[in-house]
Amino acid sequence: MKSEETATDELGFHSLGTETEAKLPVEGDLPDWLSGSLIRNGPGSFSVGDGTVDHWFDGLAMLHRFTFDGGSVRYRNRFLRTDAYDAARAGEFEGGFATGDSTLLSRLWNLLFADAYDNTNIIVERFGEDFFALTESPRWVRLDPATLGTKGDFRYEGPEPSGRLTCAHLRYDPEREVYVNFETEFGRTNHYHVYEMGSPERRTHLASVETDRPSYMHSFALTPNYAVLTEFPFDVNPLSFLKPGRQGAFVEHFRWRPEAGTTVHVVDRDGGGVVGQTTTDAVFGFHHVNAFETEDGIVFDLETLPDATAVKKLDLSALRAGELDALAGRLDRYLVSDPEGNTEVERNRRLSEGTGLPTVSPAVWLNEHRYVYAQGTGQHMTEWPRSVRKVDTETGDETEFSDGNPCTEPIFVPRPDGTLEDDGVVLTVVLDDVSKRSVLVVLDGETLEEVARATVPHPIPFDFHGRFFPGLCPD
Repeated sequence: MKSEETATDELGFHSLGTETEAKLPVEGDLPDWLSGSLIRNGPGSFSVGDGTVDHWFDGLAMLHRFTFDGGSVRYRNRFLRTDAYDAARAGEFEGGFATGDSTLLSRLWNLLFADAYDNTNIIVERFGEDFFALTESPRWVRLDPATLGTKGDFRYEGPEPSGRLTCAHLRYDPEREVYVNFETEFGRTNHYHVYEMGSPERRTHLASVETDRPSYMHSFALTPNYAVLTEFPFDVNPLSFLKPGRQGAFVEHFRWRPEAGTTVHVVDRDGGGVVGQTTTDAVFGFHHVNAFETEDGIVFDLETLPDATAVKKLDLSALRAGELDALAGRLDRYLVSDPEGNTEVERNRRLSEGTGLPTVSPAVWLNEHRYVYAQGTGQHMTEWPRSVRKVDTETGDETEFSDGNPCTEPIFVPRPDGTLEDDGVVLTVVLDDVSKRSVLVVLDGETLEEVARATVPHPIPFDFHGRFFPGLCPD
């Protein structure tokens, strides 16, 4: 771990110690139909005793809620009070995704037998009236959406197969009203266990995919009939866990092996198991955007990178020193033809270059989409993305918004009675270089013109993901 005093305090990567509840001043006019809460999740503090974590991904989870109600915006932020939070405050943080220097043997022991990591700083999901913060551990943290207080944790303990490494991005099927996800099990034989669930306590096992070297997969694709796992060649040989003397953080034991290519596994959601497997050119990626079915097969949009060097490029000390030097994402469309037969996959076309954290309207999840919203940047990133980009996948046209400030992941909120895919607003949080405060910006979903903005009392460190929950307007 690195010393906080010796690091350059780049504003987007500072440690925020303030927990605030406030009504925000609004400039402009919010749509009268916009009612509900945007809850964003990400690192709020990087401090560990007298030092810091080593990597942006390992910052301590902090939630930020923006509630829209009657033309006003109320804001609240709060740390999740987890075991990882308590350990960091006591200077006893043992490590996370890319922080720590334990031996592989002790890392494997913790992974298989000890309490799972609970710094759930990636996203918040809702099951009925229950809200959970998630990371890539099977240990979820339950939260109160009104106070953002921590209400304990949850782990699945049912009869279905499970693992010790979890995909952080569940996929929701609004037609079946179920979530789909997968977990990685390490053992004599390694598996990805794919399952669906209507509630956290009850799962239905869909398939188990055997693998020699488990891959790092942050997301996957889902259609009405299939789950598609994109197994990148950034993987680990679990047998090396037992070799003496091997040390380093969790992700440091993964290796980039482009000769293996990228393998796509197709799982039938209706009991058919694994129905297709095929390999294509080596790429790396964090985020699948959306997927749908056509008469030609399965189409999925994926933000790709040529290799896995981006993981190391997000080292905290480099980011704080303003030394971002990484390739930006490339928005690619893939076609999986004949998914239950002679399966083949190809990159159908490139939709855009220089993107980050792409999303679509929740109204088109699992269905054909036309518009993708993403952070926009150059093909090579030397600074944090400073625009929101709308990509028209039919025409290739791109529209951008920028006020010159760094921005976060754009979240599209559809108008409740809208008939067009882009009828709604886009929510993003920018970090104002002049005022040194964060600002929630509301954009028109069609034009990306600014509709309104609300200024937060403090700067929010760059976070990861958000969800908008319609109708969630706690007092």
